[in-house]
Formats: sequence, C-alpha cells, structure tokens
Amino acid sequence: MADLDHSLDDSTLDSRDGISQDSKLEFSEDEETLIIRMFNLVGERWSLIAGRIPGRTAEEIEKYWTSRYSSSE
Repeated sequence: MADLDHSLDDSTLDSRDGISQDSKLEFSEDEETLIIRMFNLVGERWSLIAGRIPGRTAEEIEKYWTSRYSSSE
C-alpha cells in the first residue's frame, strides 16, 4: 500500500512540474519579434514558425502565442 501512495505522489509532483514549466515559457525579444512577423505571414502554422527558431518546438510557440496574444474573437 505504501508503494501505491508513493507512486501517486510522484505523478502529482510530475504534473506540477509540467504546469510550472508551461507557465514559465520565456522567449527572447528577437524570438518574439520573429514569431509575430511569421504569424502575420503564415498564420497559425506553428511548425513552420518553429522551423525558423532553433531549439523551439511548434507546441512551445503555440502555447506562448495563445497565452500572450489569444483573443476572444
């Protein structure tokens, strides 16, 4: 029973770590400028935008964009 409790605690901690990493997504000013320019050119084609920014994934860029620039259209 103790092993089960320990594994539940581990998964809870992992979930918290993932949330904190997502909320602390930081981009440089140059990256942000490039994302804005690319978004204006190609729209929500996150993988295409990510291809222009070394070390960034499409998922990171989309999360950053939606957290920073999402609107209720």
